[in-house]
Order: sequence, then C-alpha cells, then structure tokens
Amino acid sequence: MQSNTARVLVGIGAVAAAVILLLVLKDDGGDDSTGDATTAAKAKPTGAGKGDAGQQKPAKPAVPTIVIRGGKPVGGIAEISVDEGERVRFKVRSDVAEEIHVHGYDIAKEVSAGGTVGFDFPATIEGIFEAELEHLGEQILELTVNP
Repeated sequence: MQSNTARVLVGIGAVAAAVILLLVLKDDGGDDSTGDATTAAKAKPTGAGKGDAGQQKPAKPAVPTIVIRGGKPVGGIAEISVDEGERVRFKVRSDVAEEIHVHGYDIAKEVSAGGTVGFDFPATIEGIFEAELEHLGEQILELTVNP
C-alpha cells in the first residue's frame, strides 16, 4: 500500500513540475515595446508567414507615431503604404488639441493637447489619401493604399 501511495505522490510531483516548467518557459509572444516610430517612418505590413506552417509568427510591424509640435508634424509629412485589405495603423501624439481627419475614408478623431490618439481601420479604398490637422489645415500623413 505504501509503494502505491509513493508512486501516486511521485506522479503528482512530476505533473506539478511539468506544469511549473511550462508556465516559466512559455513564450506568450507579447511585445512590451511601445512600437513608436518617428514621423517619417514608412510602415508597410508584409504578408510574410502566410502558409509557412511550423515557422515562427512574423513580428507585428511597429505602429508609426506622428508627433505634432506647434501644429506641425515633426520631421515632415509621414508616409504609410499598405495593400488593399490590410489594416491602416498609426498614432498621433500632439501638443495641441485638434481634430485628425483621414480624407477619403472620412475618419476623424479628436486629440487633446499632450495626448495621443490611435487609428486602426481596414484599407478598403485604393488610392492616395491625406490626413490632416483639420482646423489648422496642416497635412500630417500621406496614405497610399495599393491594389
């Protein structure tokens, strides 16, 4: 009877050790970095990894951040190029309160002075579009959606 109890305890200990190792060594794929890029950064999501069974997932492309100082984009007008069907992602960090308007898609969001606002929408319309500080009439982004 004692040997069966010992076997059960050893088995439970082995399972517990395996679970602990799994939790400690598990890579959750999380990215703790902010992913901020400068205004002149060009973000082009890639299709890498499609159909690559057994291979590691490609890293998510960094979300470009357009920095606004004094009502102007630092580093000039940012450029983002994506293929139709992909997602358009960018952030705007501004020292002035303003409305950010993406023309053609007619998407507008308010950003407070000292705040950041994010954009994430599907690229469903081909062409070249601009985003601007609506009330100041200042272009901050040129978005190209390729067929």
